[in-house]
Amino acid sequence: MLLWFLLLPVCWAVEVRRPRGVSLTNHHFYDEAKPFTCLDGSATIPFDQVNDDYCDCKDGSDEPGTAACPNGSFHCANTGYKPLYIPSRWVNDGVCDCCDGTDEYNSGIVCENTCREKGRKERETLQQMAEVTREGFRLKKILIEDWKKAREEKQKKLTELQDGKKSLEDQVEMLRMLKEEAEKPEKEARDQHQKLWEEQLAAAQARRERERAANAFQELDDDKDGAVSAAELQTHPELDTDGDGALSDGEAQALLGGDAQVEAAAFYDRIWAAVRDKYRSEVLGTDPPSPSAPDLTEPREEQPPVQSPPTEEAEDEDEEETEEEEEEEEEEEDSQEAAPPLVPPLPAASPTDEDKMPPYDEQVQAFIDAAQEARNKFEEAERSLKDMEESIRSLEQEISFDFGPHGEFAYLYSQCYELGTNEYVYRLCPFKLVSQKPKLGGSPTNLGTWGLWAGPDHDKFSAMKYEQGTSCWQGPNRSTTVRLLCGKETVVTSATEPSRCEYLMELMTPAACPEPPPEPPTDGDHDEL
Repeated sequence: MLLWFLLLPVCWAVEVRRPRGVSLTNHHFYDEAKPFTCLDGSATIPFDQVNDDYCDCKDGSDEPGTAACPNGSFHCANTGYKPLYIPSRWVNDGVCDCCDGTDEYNSGIVCENTCREKGRKERETLQQMAEVTREGFRLKKILIEDWKKAREEKQKKLTELQDGKKSLEDQVEMLRMLKEEAEKPEKEARDQHQKLWEEQLAAAQARRERERAANAFQELDDDKDGAVSAAELQTHPELDTDGDGALSDGEAQALLGGDAQVEAAAFYDRIWAAVRDKYRSEVLGTDPPSPSAPDLTEPREEQPPVQSPPTEEAEDEDEEETEEEEEEEEEEEDSQEAAPPLVPPLPAASPTDEDKMPPYDEQVQAFIDAAQEARNKFEEAERSLKDMEESIRSLEQEISFDFGPHGEFAYLYSQCYELGTNEYVYRLCPFKLVSQKPKLGGSPTNLGTWGLWAGPDHDKFSAMKYEQGTSCWQGPNRSTTVRLLCGKETVVTSATEPSRCEYLMELMTPAACPEPPPEPPTDGDHDEL
């Protein structure tokens, strides 16, 4: 056994005879003792025409070691590294394409054999990848166990909420009935209070209207004989009915209804309703200031309080200006009295205590307080029920969600990950949405919401698809594909836009790590080969 082990490297070093540029798997097609048949079957030639630097086969298979056939392939053995096929036209072109240099056997170029160094680096890379896969898979198993426990807890909580929902629904229904019962006497008490106040308000308004009519009657009754005549009506031109600015005798007679004069009762019953909106009280027309007249004293109050003492000439000028202003104001007042406006201003509507609803008495307020307390209790219970229903929906959705074959991707459900580039910050919230936000400010753009697992049939959970994002200008809605890569940490490693409005991201996560092959046993773990 030991002798065989010592001779094993010698056996490995024995090379099977085959033409230059032929791989070990194809050497049986090239038998020196037989004519060569092109691999595509297009021709059969003597074997000595193989690698004679002349292309006889259409597929170039007779010239694997020369550049004679433009469509031929040269096989690099690259012992110590990975075998490689290169186009035959690269053979002897002065460029070292094979790491073992066998493609430049007749170009005069000396190629250094770098296969062992490349193989060493390749093995180191593979070892690092294997280490990442082993560690990532270890973390993946932890994630699977965590989801199993979390799922059991969520299922237990869901059951508790579903059991408690019925009790809370009964409580809400009971509080609804109590609220409705408390609102009935409240509404009756409010309506009764409102009705009494409206009656009082109507009575007060009627009383004020009678007082206004009585004042108008007294003002119109110039001779104080207890009746208003047509001539007395004509002293108020604002009562004009044909728009000529004066109340004619005919118009006054029409207002009186054909009577020569009317007494107070008839004036209120028949005439006041026709003239009330036009009538201008003689007292209200002169005493209160016009609402549009500016207050001439305000600008004087804004002047600086401290001034230098005026001179005698300045005092004389001020007195003259004051007298002129007073004369102008008197002229303006006279002109205003002489030419009243066509549409008289309505009296200012200043609410009195009678116009305001009085506060509720103790009995009505007690009904209101009781109903409000019942409403508060009902609304609080109703909010609790809605919160419970939302929690139930959320738990049902999370428990039934497809988080991978064993739930290994569940930990991503409530997380978000970001990647910054020169222009944008990309944000990925797995199973929810993908967004893009300019670094220099601005609102985020939706690059898609969760759609489905989008990996190939044999590896469904290797990619995610996010769809129906913000639409592009005159283009489709944005969408994003997220490729999942094995890694010891969870991080977004890249974000690109390979096609217009179609984005590609890569997310490294332990949940994507496959189960690694078993580690080979060390020399000390076995007794024989």
